[in-house]
Amino acid sequence: MLRAHKIKLTPTIEQVEYFNQACGVARHAYNWALNEWQKQHSAGLKPSEAALRRQYNAIKPIEFPWSMEVTKCASQQAIKNLGTAYKNAFRRIKEGKKGAKIGFPTPKKKGIHDSFRADNGSTTKPDENDVTKKIRVSAVEIDGKTVKLPKIGWIKMRENVRFDGVVVSTSVSKQADGWYISLQIETDDRLVRKDYGSVGVDLGVKTLAVMSTGEVVPGTKSHKVNLKRLKRLNQSLSRKKIGSANRAKAKTKLGNLHKRIADIRKNDLHKLTHKLSTEFDIIGIENLNVKGMVANGKLARAVSDQGFFEFRRQLEYKALMTGSNVVVADRFYPSTKTCCECGQIHDMPLKKRVMDCDCGNVIDRDLNAAKNLEKLAVSSTVIACGESSSGADKLAV
Repeated sequence: MLRAHKIKLTPTIEQVEYFNQACGVARHAYNWALNEWQKQHSAGLKPSEAALRRQYNAIKPIEFPWSMEVTKCASQQAIKNLGTAYKNAFRRIKEGKKGAKIGFPTPKKKGIHDSFRADNGSTTKPDENDVTKKIRVSAVEIDGKTVKLPKIGWIKMRENVRFDGVVVSTSVSKQADGWYISLQIETDDRLVRKDYGSVGVDLGVKTLAVMSTGEVVPGTKSHKVNLKRLKRLNQSLSRKKIGSANRAKAKTKLGNLHKRIADIRKNDLHKLTHKLSTEFDIIGIENLNVKGMVANGKLARAVSDQGFFEFRRQLEYKALMTGSNVVVADRFYPSTKTCCECGQIHDMPLKKRVMDCDCGNVIDRDLNAAKNLEKLAVSSTVIACGESSSGADKLAV
């Protein structure tokens, strides 16, 4: 299994200069390949990332000699990423989803896209104990809180690597508060499911989630808590003279706060998705129309502050590790309007927070929705493989 670990670095001044140069090379190679792709496509040719990499390697000793001062992986991986971006765009065109954006690649900008591939992956070699077997060997060395990268040397890290295994790929990126390294590791270390129960999860704005077990996850709402400080730092930045040192300092402070807000939100989501994927075998969630919810000006900020899309992304990849079943209800499944006891459908405007059914069931609307999602998830898992029950939109195993 491949697992990624992102760690903050403590580089020297010389290493920071190398990082900036490598990011510049990666950004230049990406933009050059994007321009060439568009030219060749306009001329009626069929460009590919492999051909563009060969073309770039042929001309860089003459036209871009400065790009050879850093690892070749920076430019090569950037062009590969461009090929992946076009592949995804063509896939979206083929799928032809109504209202979906195609998302063709656009040029990368300095200060926004600062990252590069730092190694050339891993190789295999014969095992010393058994020549009939081959073992994977990485070009990256790790010793405690230090990591050795090709052409860069040893770099200090803020923490030890969590997983034991072979480093398959490594990338370095710049964020608001410094430089980070992302290590993709081939390891046997994975999440383990402890229990085998079922649960429904209703996401909301007032609270992050309500589970069918009755547990309520409040959510930190980091953006709302730091909103006044955000406004103050934005005002301070707008008053600074463009190009001045004080403006750079104000921009750094604002960037650090934005990153802190995002980190707090991700931390809440990681705790919730870890709990769900390790404690439950069957998990029912909604297929929320986040784009439509954000279009509501009164709810947009609160919806964005909860991170609904990130919740689903984390839950699905963690469920693959534990073997849990994530059942996503159809977007139009009336989980809130349906009584969880008798199945009667009610009119439930947003201001109505409690369902009072004729069958005598009086229940909070969010808890009612969570119970309905659990029932749908359980019923969907007993259907034959490849089919889905009424209201089930997707089954991830």
